[in-house]
Amino acid sequence: MKGATGAAENYLSRYDEFEAKLGRNGSSWVLPLRKKALTRFGELRFPTPKEEEWRHTNVAPIERRRFLPAGSVADSPPPDRAEWERFTLRADSAAELVFWNGLWMPGLSTVPGPVKGIRWGSLADALVEERARIEPHLGHHASFQEHPFVALNTAFFRDGSFLHIGEGVKLDKPVHLLFLSGGSGAEASSHPRNLILAERESEATIIETYVSVGETPHLSNAVTEIVVRENASIDHYKVQDESKETYHVAALQAHQEQNSRLASYTFTFGGKIARSDIGSVLAGEGIETVLDGLYMGREDQLIDHHTFLDHARPHCTSHELYKGILGGRSRGVFRGKILVRQDAQKTDAKQGNHALLLSEEAVVNTKPQLEIYADDVKCTHGATIGQIDEESLFYLRSRGISRGAARALLVSAFAGEVVDRIRPDALRGRVEGILAARLPEGKRIKESL
Repeated sequence: MKGATGAAENYLSRYDEFEAKLGRNGSSWVLPLRKKALTRFGELRFPTPKEEEWRHTNVAPIERRRFLPAGSVADSPPPDRAEWERFTLRADSAAELVFWNGLWMPGLSTVPGPVKGIRWGSLADALVEERARIEPHLGHHASFQEHPFVALNTAFFRDGSFLHIGEGVKLDKPVHLLFLSGGSGAEASSHPRNLILAERESEATIIETYVSVGETPHLSNAVTEIVVRENASIDHYKVQDESKETYHVAALQAHQEQNSRLASYTFTFGGKIARSDIGSVLAGEGIETVLDGLYMGREDQLIDHHTFLDHARPHCTSHELYKGILGGRSRGVFRGKILVRQDAQKTDAKQGNHALLLSEEAVVNTKPQLEIYADDVKCTHGATIGQIDEESLFYLRSRGISRGAARALLVSAFAGEVVDRIRPDALRGRVEGILAARLPEGKRIKESL
């Protein structure tokens, strides 16, 4: 693409080379979508703090590093099994799809033979084999018109997961999508793309895990689109625990139909900058949506969550709870918006955001929003920011508990309201372990419980 200037040129000028190397990932029917997204990225460029949606999140460090698209450099060989196997949930999952820098690794994955009513595997393969099923959805829910990183992903994604859960199919174990990033050599970016289609009356649990192998700086720019058909139910979990040299930007956008249920839980622990945009369109009556999140920042991390729930039809319910724990010089951002359209009478929507500051230098910016055009609704929102309660701390210390252990107990109790909602036991244990490892005396306390 000619004539590009500024930091975005790093990507715009490399697109032709990237497209030439796509191979099986470059299905011809997807190319017009890619080029539209590339053009839009060229118009939007990287966002700046002058833009309202990015006021508290400066992505200049991402621009300065000029990450290369993963397809434009020699791909690093996948890591040895010993380096990543600790992140698996193989025994506790119906299938586990492993990705290395955005590409599916079938040799590292555990996928059962053909299962009636289910397709799980590489999105790149599905673009060739499942065009009729994918084309109405890919790029239609997570819009790149206003989000530059979604545009960048849409132009440069090489692979990701495609999950199709057929009508009436009910999975009794989760599907685990494990995304590994890292490697040696040039600093690269990966742009994994996931599409999940849950047909009528189906039920499934999906887990996305993002982790790093090594400390090489990396940009992980992920997009997930979820379609939940009539009377279907999806539990979705995302755990991001990448290295402190990783920049993680992600968007999750769902579309729900009548009487469907979506519960999405986001747990953010890693990355130098971690930004997540999460939303759902409640496009039918009788829909239930849950958006919960827990994040923990330390040192100089920046963790940003933006949520948007679009109540488009009546008689729908949404509940949203985000909690943050911030220490060191870390910064947290939460901006949650609930839109209730004129036809969405009898909406019941609740939103809460609560932050716990563990140091004098930690900062949080929170902005809950309600935009209501209907008159028969029940909508509430609230936000709190505070420090550890000294009376509670004194009480625990008076019972012979050290200050570090007492702080760890109080922080664990604060996080527990979200953590206790995790249904898969193995995943809940993993999240508890991450929390414990980041708290003074937390690991010892967890082992004694």
